Amino acid sequence: MTAYSIGPNSPKWVTLTSHRAWLLARAEDILTVFERNARNPKGGFHDLDDTGKAMTGEAGALRALHATTRIVHCFAIAHLMGHPGAAGVIDHGMDYLWNGHRDRDHGGYLWSLNDDGPVDATKQAYGQAFVLLAASSAKIAGHPDADRMIADITEVLNTRYWEESHGAVAEEFTRDWKPFDTYRGQNSNMHLTEALMAAFEATGDGEYLKKAERIAELIISGHARAAGWHLPEHFTEDWQVNRDYSGSPMFRPYGTTPGHSLEWARLLLQLWELGQRRLAWLPEASKALFARAITDGWDHQTGGFYYTLEWDGAPRIRHRYWWPCCEGIGAAAFLGQIDGAPLYEEWYRRIWNFVADHFIDPNYGGWFPQLDENLQPNTDPFFGKPDIYHSLQACLIPMLPTSGSIASGLVKTGIRL
Repeated sequence: MTAYSIGPNSPKWVTLTSHRAWLLARAEDILTVFERNARNPKGGFHDLDDTGKAMTGEAGALRALHATTRIVHCFAIAHLMGHPGAAGVIDHGMDYLWNGHRDRDHGGYLWSLNDDGPVDATKQAYGQAFVLLAASSAKIAGHPDADRMIADITEVLNTRYWEESHGAVAEEFTRDWKPFDTYRGQNSNMHLTEALMAAFEATGDGEYLKKAERIAELIISGHARAAGWHLPEHFTEDWQVNRDYSGSPMFRPYGTTPGHSLEWARLLLQLWELGQRRLAWLPEASKALFARAITDGWDHQTGGFYYTLEWDGAPRIRHRYWWPCCEGIGAAAFLGQIDGAPLYEEWYRRIWNFVADHFIDPNYGGWFPQLDENLQPNTDPFFGKPDIYHSLQACLIPMLPTSGSIASGLVKTGIRL
């Protein structure tokens, strides 16, 4: 993939009215695909097939917690953007979170349901984190039920998941809160960091921010730094790195995942800004994670980020997924705003060029979720159009301040993009 040089007087893309209009058009495309066919009249949302239509049969009936919450979060953003119809999507999702996913008997939120009830009744920290994010974004958007959901999920996280001695959360429990196993994971804690920052912005409660800083200190300043900025994913109960672990190929693959390094690179800068720039190690770590991810994770011949790497940085799963590119865009945009080095503008353009050429679906809208080694769309573990969260955020993050989440950024800028 050709690398174009940037002249010394070349403006950043994000300062160009035409580029910002392109970003907004891509965001509206994504919202339209999900708004059109995702809402399930029986509650929650359908997964979408390759053409953007609701999946049928067993796949179409399943509602996963992370999917429900992400749609609520994204349409809260859409509402703040002035997208007509977004409010109804938020209402639909918030109702299903409270009356469907929420476990009235034992507390917490169930991982997946169908029309007959729970399919997977485990209580996973990853899903609980997204409940907090969805409720926080809904509150910023003015939803009347957001406060009760924030209070409910905060109590669950504090009493069931948070491990004060480590400064992070346990991973998963059975429906009646028996420990599921001794696994501890960075992925759920990373997304909880994002959600805790959003909750801090929505409520002003500093305890959320303190917890976010504790998690970042453990996983990034501690473990990632010690591993030469290769980000460990899997841990034992006492938070020792488990390099042999291999679990779900979607959420817990073996090795390291450069997309998560890119995600953390942005979140660390957001945490630095929200914390009044107190913790000097945060921008240093952000730059180091970004540098490691683009060096080892990017295919420098044909482009795109490998999904996973061996511990020495060599490619393991060579397929390219959409979401690491989304996170690379967000990280490059944040670093470009805060640091200003030309490197970050170069990578911002390089990743967007790859996305435009290979991931954006010109026929049915939305994005292809994954590509094979020949850069052709393929499937497994992702099917159809499984996500709105990563791609929508990639379109909006570059146009907003680095000092907070998208929802709060839209408010701070007077909803002007």
